[in-house]
Amino acid sequence: MTEILFYHLESQPLERVVPVLLEKTLERGWRAVIESGSRERAEALDAILWTYREDSFLPHGIAGEQTDALQPVLITTKPENPNGASVRFFVDRAVPRDVDGYERIVYLFSGLDPDAVAEARGVWKALSAVHAVTYWQQDSSGRWVKKG
Repeated sequence: MTEILFYHLESQPLERVVPVLLEKTLERGWRAVIESGSRERAEALDAILWTYREDSFLPHGIAGEQTDALQPVLITTKPENPNGASVRFFVDRAVPRDVDGYERIVYLFSGLDPDAVAEARGVWKALSAVHAVTYWQQDSSGRWVKKG
C-alpha cells in the first residue's frame, strides 16, 4: 500500500525542505520523481538542488533528456515515472492523479498561500477517502509535528 504524506510548510520554504527530504529518500535506496506545477519552478528546483549546500550533492536531472531513466532524482511537470521512482513528490501546486506503483507519495504545500491550503484540503479529502494519509506540519522551529 502506498504511504501518503502531506507536508504543510510554514516556517521553512520549499527550497529548504525538499533537499532534506530527497537526501533521506536516497539514503533509503529509493529513487524519486518531483512533479512541479510549472516548467519555471522545475528549473528553479533544479538550480536549488545544485547549490543548496556546499558540502552536499544531490544527483538529479530535469525530465526530457536521454538519461532520464538513470537519474536517482528526476524533476518533471508530467505524470510519468521515467526513472522508475519509488517516491513521488508533488510541489508548487502539482496535484496527484495516480498514486499506484509508489512506496510513498509526498505532497508539499505552503501554509502561507491560502489557495494552496484550500487545494491541499481537496486533495486530502480525495486521497483519504481511498488511502491512509498522514499530515505533518512545521512548528515555529521548523521541526515536523505529526498531526494526523
